[in-house]
Amino acid sequence: MDLHWIGAEPTDIERAAVDDVVGPVEENELPGAELHEHVVRSGLEEALAKRHLLLPALNAVQGRVGWLSPGALDYICRRLSVPPAEAYGVATFYALLSTESRPPRVAHVCDDIACQLVGAENLCRELEATLGPEGGAWFRSPCLGQCERAPAALLQLAGEDDWTLTGATAASVAEALAGKRSETPLPSAAPQTHAPRAESLRILRRVGRAGPSSLDDYREQGGYRALRRAFELGPESVLREVKESGVRGRGGAAFPMGVKWEAVAKAPVRPQSVVCNADESEPGTFKDRLLMEEDPFAVVEATTVAGYATGSETGYIYVRGEYPLAIRRLQHAIETAEKRGFLGAGIMGEGFDFRIEVRKGAGAYICGEETALFNSIEGFRGEPRSKPPFPTQVGLFRKPTVVNNVETLVNALDIVLDGGPAFAAIGTKESAGPKLFCVSGHVARPGVYEVPFGATLREVLDLASGVPGGRKIKTILLGGAAGSFVGPEEIDTPLTFEGTRAIGATLGSGVIMVFDETSDMRATAARIARFFRDESCGQCVPCRVGTVRQEEALSRLARNGDGAREKVLLDELAQVMRDASICGLGQTAANAIVSALAKGLLSRETS
Repeated sequence: MDLHWIGAEPTDIERAAVDDVVGPVEENELPGAELHEHVVRSGLEEALAKRHLLLPALNAVQGRVGWLSPGALDYICRRLSVPPAEAYGVATFYALLSTESRPPRVAHVCDDIACQLVGAENLCRELEATLGPEGGAWFRSPCLGQCERAPAALLQLAGEDDWTLTGATAASVAEALAGKRSETPLPSAAPQTHAPRAESLRILRRVGRAGPSSLDDYREQGGYRALRRAFELGPESVLREVKESGVRGRGGAAFPMGVKWEAVAKAPVRPQSVVCNADESEPGTFKDRLLMEEDPFAVVEATTVAGYATGSETGYIYVRGEYPLAIRRLQHAIETAEKRGFLGAGIMGEGFDFRIEVRKGAGAYICGEETALFNSIEGFRGEPRSKPPFPTQVGLFRKPTVVNNVETLVNALDIVLDGGPAFAAIGTKESAGPKLFCVSGHVARPGVYEVPFGATLREVLDLASGVPGGRKIKTILLGGAAGSFVGPEEIDTPLTFEGTRAIGATLGSGVIMVFDETSDMRATAARIARFFRDESCGQCVPCRVGTVRQEEALSRLARNGDGAREKVLLDELAQVMRDASICGLGQTAANAIVSALAKGLLSRETS
């Protein structure tokens, strides 16, 4: 491969940030200053072996300096033997990385649909009046996963830890940019863990009882009993229990977890790996954030159980960059578990070796797609791969890989402890176990709620204390931006895979977003369309062009009234994107829009 250096030099701070990730420079590692074009004819495997450090190095410089200068990019490329053009393509792929100079303190202000419902648009107008136009000290952002505390802003601070501001106002954003950090502890995002506490909780039972930074607290609440039980059962028996449990993925695809685990365990190619997909970026979704922030040792233990059952040696937890607190708490949990013998070599004296790395994303919804996530970890643009082959055959680093989201993995702890049949007895035949739902929008108590599969939509909304102010429900968005709108007449639908399928909807990632009679549904539909336009990776034409055309058609519909031509066009676009897009983003990008049209939510009388 041809490596053409641009000749820019990094600052000492940039050089140190990269070296902290890659390691110290070895003698004769870098080409001399006079060598501007270096053709690598040997050592390709060695170079590729370091490519996976590209995103961590980019994140390190961004976090230390606030942007990626030409000198920093050039130095990263030299250290990793990555062609500068490719590194630039990766750096410009992510929303939280900047290749242009900008202030060291920047606010990413969410204007997505949940924040929109509580005044995000007014907040952005106020920021424009006080801080200047977007693109300087502040930027509009897609969903930050803080929907129960909306409106929200992510503070990116060069040389300091990033943090999230909730209940944001123009004044509090300005204060944060000036250096004032909120020290007020936030209540749990799970109202059922507040007094009076719901005692039937399973997934959330440790939340509020075990301090997220204390391994001793976690063990007092039953932590690491599941891993001990897994060692007693052996890998084959653990696989059997997981299959018998009937547990299916909680991230949207609903694929049986046991089938994935067994396929990787039986794969003849070694080594295998486990990936915990914590790139929770679906608008309206924040359940995985809750588990990572408030029960991080459970995420670590569950990933370890998956590694043991599948014969894997390495685990990765890929966390979206917008979750700085979750990243810090997971990293602390991993380091603590390693020191105490629950990770690393010879775990719990059982001769099983397993290590976990946290990988930080950098702002790309598409990286929630499993193969795009693999590419991101490997140091490439986060673009999906064609399937087949599937991840259980050719996954991360082209080896068999188990990939599950956080909620799905955490269920493995109860399955191992209580047995698969006991877990299967909860819920329904097709939808086994407990389920977390993210309730936001126009409800009195937004948050994460745990119910057994089969509870109705009405029952979950009753837990959230209904719509405030006595207002009526106009519609409910199930499954997030990639989901569907349902009407108040469907409020008694059982929340199961089969129940939502029967009404032409989907559970998706567990989003329940309520819109009352005051909601502007045209603005909501426009924001969903803009979200998919922005988040399309651009790899395939149906999605890249279709999401743009969808937004344009909605804009014309808003200007010209109830145009039959635009509705036909939107239906045709939806069909093309569903049939021809390479991944789930394009295939579901029109779902909410089509359902809103079908229910008349975008007509002048109802919007």
